[in-house]
Amino acid sequence: MAKSTGKTPVQKNEQLSITIEDITHEGSGVGKIDGYPLFIPKTLPGEEALIKVVKVNKNYGFGKLLELKKTSPERVEPTCHVYCGGCQLQHMSYALQLQMKQNQVHNVMKKIAHLEHVPVHPIIGMEDPSHYRNKIQIPVDEKDGELITGYYQKRSHRILQNQDTCYVHSHAMNEVLPFVRYLMNKYGVTAYDEKTHRGELRHIMIRTGHFTGEMMVVFVTRTAKLSGKEQIVEELKQKFPFIHSVIQNINDQRTNVILGKKTNVLWGTSYIHDTIGDLTFAISPQSFYQVNPVQTEVLYDKALEYAAIDETDVVVDAYCGIGTISLFLAQKAKKVYGIEVVPEAIEDAKKNAERNGIDNVEFTVGQAEKVMPAWKKEGLDPDVIVVDPPRKGCDPEFLEAMMAMEPERIVYVSCNPSTLARDLRILEDGGYEAKEIQPVDMFPNTGHVEVIVSIQRKNTSKSLV
Repeated sequence: MAKSTGKTPVQKNEQLSITIEDITHEGSGVGKIDGYPLFIPKTLPGEEALIKVVKVNKNYGFGKLLELKKTSPERVEPTCHVYCGGCQLQHMSYALQLQMKQNQVHNVMKKIAHLEHVPVHPIIGMEDPSHYRNKIQIPVDEKDGELITGYYQKRSHRILQNQDTCYVHSHAMNEVLPFVRYLMNKYGVTAYDEKTHRGELRHIMIRTGHFTGEMMVVFVTRTAKLSGKEQIVEELKQKFPFIHSVIQNINDQRTNVILGKKTNVLWGTSYIHDTIGDLTFAISPQSFYQVNPVQTEVLYDKALEYAAIDETDVVVDAYCGIGTISLFLAQKAKKVYGIEVVPEAIEDAKKNAERNGIDNVEFTVGQAEKVMPAWKKEGLDPDVIVVDPPRKGCDPEFLEAMMAMEPERIVYVSCNPSTLARDLRILEDGGYEAKEIQPVDMFPNTGHVEVIVSIQRKNTSKSLV
């Protein structure tokens, strides 16, 4: 094949044949032309493909798959053909998905954290990696005079098509969503238009209790108006007895944030319930609650193991949310202190503690990096700190505050291996060492992976086990 002219070996819109050599942590295949890497979604290592170059940068480019000339034995037929951008790995065998995520964790520990000596255990996958989500947030739009629901095309705000079923949604949610859309059209509900800031319905949220079977349906609207509100609620109640809660959330802002500040219960309760192990939790529209309940129990059991707490230990849960991890830890510890910046979450955490009859927990509203130094001055010396930050990881100020408390052990739960590795490097340089790393597949068929790390203070007198 003749080499293309120009600054790069390939040009935009050029069609060419390429062999896929590797795969990125997001699941795109990687091939090279004269050493120049091209990233091609929906391709797998070992495959030969005809592609179209769609974007060219100085050091790498992107391609679109046109035709497969040789396929990988790890390729499977996708269950869903919408390819909304959420389940970008559905063309890949589950075994290869797990291997890819395992490699991602290995790579960041080596390249970012420089901790290649720390054991990364085999990733814990699911027996059935489908229909695991207990929460969906579906945008709405209008097409040909009808309200439609579905996910946005990747990197756009354009809904691909009406989506009645999804491979990762729970079966109950796949049953309810089309009926909700039918009711919206029956009673003339209009879709929100983000360009004109007009229309009624912005999003439909559905939450389920995996182990209780309870369901909550939330209509996110621009104003208090929702056409046919009473009739919609009545038909939902009659059709689906497992719906315990119908709620309207009002978001009148020009924003991509889904939920607004005002919430009205249209029928039923303001919460639904679910269980993790022996504990029961109340879940509101705003609650952070892990979306994969089966793997959540796996993750929390591992957190308990790594915390290695007994009845003499004091624990700080630095991003406690509604108290899920805190209450797990409190079953073993002498005392648990939870910190969370969202006041509503702390109120939920207190109610969850009361609901489960747990009285050795104390929840505080505030930023952990400010609360922990104050506790330190008051003489609080925790044996263990558990941290489960958002994807951006921990702020340097928080890491400093945590190390200043000098806990013997830290359990770090992360949904972003790269920011985790960055933070582990800081902790290593600050007198702590990672002992072992356990990836957990919380999000099958997507490029995301959850990781939990056991960390110990160097020269500590108390053994980890």
